Amino acid sequence: MSSQPASYTSNVSVNSQHVTRDFVPDGDLDKGVWRLMPRAAFDHNYTGKKRYPELKTEIASLWSEKYVYFAFWCSYREINVYKAEDAAKERWELWERDVVEVFINPQPEKANHYYEFEVAPNNQWLDLEIDLDKTPFNDAGWNSGFEHAVRVDEKRHLWMCEMRIPLSVMKAHIGPGTQWRGNFYRAEGIGPEEQRSLLAWSTVPARDEAFHNPSRFGIIRFVP
Repeated sequence: MSSQPASYTSNVSVNSQHVTRDFVPDGDLDKGVWRLMPRAAFDHNYTGKKRYPELKTEIASLWSEKYVYFAFWCSYREINVYKAEDAAKERWELWERDVVEVFINPQPEKANHYYEFEVAPNNQWLDLEIDLDKTPFNDAGWNSGFEHAVRVDEKRHLWMCEMRIPLSVMKAHIGPGTQWRGNFYRAEGIGPEEQRSLLAWSTVPARDEAFHNPSRFGIIRFVP
């Protein structure tokens, strides 16, 4: 189990359940592997001071010996994406439209080094290796090869995202009892930030620290 440095100030946690058979993401979160998984839910902005009940977001996680999986259920008002672009190509500044984001740190003792994965409702994507001790701190050239799929249910006003991230690219290993640090975010809307809805699972106290505040990363527990 990784040691947890004193610099972490968040104790929110989510369990990631072991799965014995790997599967390729298809965006169908009604399938059996996700149906009974416990979910963590949030509808507050990144500071926790404002709530968006109409943007309720739920997350769940699974793990195997080769991959870590994440699922998002996102209630929405309307969908804003980059239109008429090739979703197979990585999209810089994807965070300027609707998106879900996973920040994960498989080595919590190295608080400033972690990985970022983003997926939009049209399945555009971005992955980054982050090291806050470097300039620039985000390596856009890093390619994880993570897989992802989305589905939009217009009747329920719900868009769903499924990610599969290979452990090998992060030089990570998981076993029962392993703990990582991480956070889950969601951005909704377009335009200036004050007009957008920016949500975080583990709250971040100040905008100038924004999403890249690893001291506020919560706990991801890997259970049997």
